[in-house]
Amino acid sequence: MKTRLLIAFAALCSISLSAQIKKPELMVFPSENWCIKNGYYTEITNMDYQQKVPAYREALQGSTDLKLAIAKINELFAAREFPLEDLEQTLKSIDQERAEDGLTMSKNGNELAESALDQISRVAKADIILELTWEINDMGPNHSLTYILEAKDAYSNKAVASVSGTGAPSLSAEVPVLLEEAIVANMDNFQNRLMDHFANMQEQGREIRLDIKVFDNNERNVDLETEFGDDELSDIIQRWMVQNTVSQRFSLKGASENHMDFTQVRIPLYDDYGVAMDAAAFAKKLQKALKKDPFNIPSKVMMKGLGRAVLVIGEK
Repeated sequence: MKTRLLIAFAALCSISLSAQIKKPELMVFPSENWCIKNGYYTEITNMDYQQKVPAYREALQGSTDLKLAIAKINELFAAREFPLEDLEQTLKSIDQERAEDGLTMSKNGNELAESALDQISRVAKADIILELTWEINDMGPNHSLTYILEAKDAYSNKAVASVSGTGAPSLSAEVPVLLEEAIVANMDNFQNRLMDHFANMQEQGREIRLDIKVFDNNERNVDLETEFGDDELSDIIQRWMVQNTVSQRFSLKGASENHMDFTQVRIPLYDDYGVAMDAAAFAKKLQKALKKDPFNIPSKVMMKGLGRAVLVIGEK
């Protein structure tokens, strides 16, 4: 009898623990390859180089197959109880916020250097981006679908997992049907890899990048070599990073009197209120620390996507 009770208790504990495991929030995008191949892109000049940039809004407006494909991927992950952000609704939110308060403009009227993907990710705050590529193969009356589904960390833009394949020939020519037939056999393994990545982040922190810069000729006349007591400001910032990163994990890529570039910075997934922490939120913590005595240094935080922020010291 005791053995049965112990087994039942262990099973209940296992169920309770699994129910408490938080899953990453996902967002499905068409891949850059799919957008360009299907003509949904704009061309910009970057340092005299012509670059093709995905036009997600135009893709959703112009391709019913894309909307159906995203809906199917969302459905497959929703069935596995993953929280999801919708690309189309996020784009509408961006348009609304732009109209209300100039979301991407600084006080001086300068736009931030953000890609469309960075901007969407920042507003949606998904943990993982799923990029989908597919094409239909016609073989007489039969059709099959070849796909690639790649998962990237929305903060570091590093690859998390990928899966690809070709479904069995089918008489159906509908993209959602072919996509489900092609991908469903690989879903469990793909899901497990996403969960492994998120579990790693919960233990080791979320990876971001933080750049520290100095306003030229700022009103406080400070730079990163300004001394406070026996320490230069750069030393004080490094000590703050040690105290506020997860397991003191970060790398100082470069430093001078005018800049410090921190990479591979590991920050907590959530703040004290349970809200997902991004690079800008982390930078604002440092901003508040520098604003206090004995430093009294004003600074400005600029967002460049979820996973990168710039803190410019000397002025607001």
